[in-house]
Amino acid sequence: MLMIKAIVRPEKADAVMAELMLAGFPSISKMDLLGRGKQKGIQVGTNYYNQISKKLLMIVINDDEKDDVISIIMRTARTGEQGSFGDGKIFVLPVLETFTISNGKNQL
Repeated sequence: MLMIKAIVRPEKADAVMAELMLAGFPSISKMDLLGRGKQKGIQVGTNYYNQISKKLLMIVINDDEKDDVISIIMRTARTGEQGSFGDGKIFVLPVLETFTISNGKNQL
């Protein structure tokens, strides 16, 4: 199993979640976060914002579903045809074990 963590623009998070749901991936967690990437913040007029609001989406999937999920996130979270700075980042991590809290069962 794999965990996909995607940091996306706040205005793109609901669209990404909707597309994943339509594709059969309904289980997802969403969190607010602040951060910055290579652009090191943003300047708007005379104001400089060191940290930018983003959304973190986390989904656990089977290994063979990775390409589909990444494709959906990339397509839906990208701004414009070519994308732009600040569109986000996707991380793929191995999941060693999962447990359901209600029944204590190991899911792997």
